[in-house]
Amino acid sequence: MKLARLAGPTPVRDKILAIFPGALGDFICFLPTLDKLTRDGEIDLFTRTEYGDLLPASVRMRSLECYEISRLFVSGVEEEEKLKRFFAPYSRVYSWMGSGQPDFVRNLTLLSNGKLKVFPFRPSVSRIHITDYFLSCLGAGSSDEITPHIPIRADALAWSGRLWQQSDLERKSVLVFSPGSGAREKNWPPDFYATVAEWWEKKSAGKNLAVLGPVEEERDKISGRGDRVLALRGLELGRVAAVISRCDLYLGNDSGVTHLAAAIGAKTVALFGPTDSVQWAPRGKRVTVITRNVECSPCLSPVMKSCLHHKCLTALSPDYVIGRLEELLG
Repeated sequence: MKLARLAGPTPVRDKILAIFPGALGDFICFLPTLDKLTRDGEIDLFTRTEYGDLLPASVRMRSLECYEISRLFVSGVEEEEKLKRFFAPYSRVYSWMGSGQPDFVRNLTLLSNGKLKVFPFRPSVSRIHITDYFLSCLGAGSSDEITPHIPIRADALAWSGRLWQQSDLERKSVLVFSPGSGAREKNWPPDFYATVAEWWEKKSAGKNLAVLGPVEEERDKISGRGDRVLALRGLELGRVAAVISRCDLYLGNDSGVTHLAAAIGAKTVALFGPTDSVQWAPRGKRVTVITRNVECSPCLSPVMKSCLHHKCLTALSPDYVIGRLEELLG
């Protein structure tokens, strides 16, 4: 007679808290580190709420703008019962916030019973890729093969399908570009993007989509091109990802949206001027970085903001970029 095997108790997984304050590009570069943490335990993540569209279902997200985080910057709160109850269940706490804030570090160390590891948000060695830096905080090795990956949500993909139908984009070659970034100094001139849009339309009878942020200059100069460019504003990140996933080519600056395009596996061209592609280039098998490598690039932020010529970007002429795109597209 065959005896049934009794199942043993389900192993209890560690409950881990991670605190990550970065902008979109930082967050996407952090995803491989987050993936490593999810293999070690159950993850609660304090971050920006708009990133919820990009997180795996296994990660519970909480907003950074909450009582539990804001109180950590105040002296002498380690005895607050509400905070003690909140942090008590976590067996490990990792924070990329507050490394230079003594009150934050002291409070969180005491509230986590010494189970805290806090890291500088930026590496002390400048020319290390930011993805590798975040992984190194966990003692993990680096590799160009370690790339962020973001799946497309089914509801966002369905929405983008309806957009394609309504906008007569089906069976058309589609170029998506995002002309903004977190710093105006990193942006390729809007008129240059408009020239590429004209080339794309003539080359393949294709269509152009622009994913626009809050920078008014880009809105005026690019969306003002009439029927040549369909401008999409104010989309949640899940829908941005779905739109880009349907395109034939994505073109953008050193920006969070460009990292998003790479992470969903789109054919991505990233334009780099004053920032360091060694540290910040999006990773992926379908990513091409275009830069002129002028003698003064990369430069530090104060220099970047006061630069009078911006030749690292203006030397990336539309003709030069179009030539590279033609090579890429064969």
